[in-house]
Amino acid sequence: MVKKKTCIFISGSGTNLKNLILRSRDNTFPINISLIITDNREAYGIKYAKKYKIPFLFINTKQRNFENDILFNLKKYEISFICLAGYMKIISNSLIQKYKNKIINIHPSLLPKFKGLNTYSRMLRNKEVKAGCTVHYVDKKLDNGNSILKKMFFINEKDNEKTLKQRTQKLEYQAYPEAIIKIFKNN
Repeated sequence: MVKKKTCIFISGSGTNLKNLILRSRDNTFPINISLIITDNREAYGIKYAKKYKIPFLFINTKQRNFENDILFNLKKYEISFICLAGYMKIISNSLIQKYKNKIINIHPSLLPKFKGLNTYSRMLRNKEVKAGCTVHYVDKKLDNGNSILKKMFFINEKDNEKTLKQRTQKLEYQAYPEAIIKIFKNN
């Protein structure tokens, strides 16, 4: 199996990144993480990049031509697939066009419900019965692309924002690798 050279975009703790790195070490997993891009110099996920000796790059998104830096490095590392894992910036239309149907994201809700931020507090305010995560393709609209895979659980009366996040992340660690396998099994 020829693994797809993949870039993971992160902004924070990198727990999904770590999970994908560990999964990618398996010869049967379809991606090889060849580059990590972050918009946050302090992102904890950088520690995983260093630990597993994966090239990483800080991109200052306040800089005018930051998009050119991203595209240059994606080309330099021969990236053919992109996973967003807690990346807190909107992906530009030009990047989406260049990597059409090759950028995926994981979102901590059962899309199309609760797109965007503050997902858990909005779920609780709304008295939702179910929570979960969605792996989806990235398109021009926020958290809007076609769904690849969803996983869900029932919210109970003891849940709060912290427990919802913990329970959702547990599902994300299963869902993201499953979605990647599903994508490349169908290609």
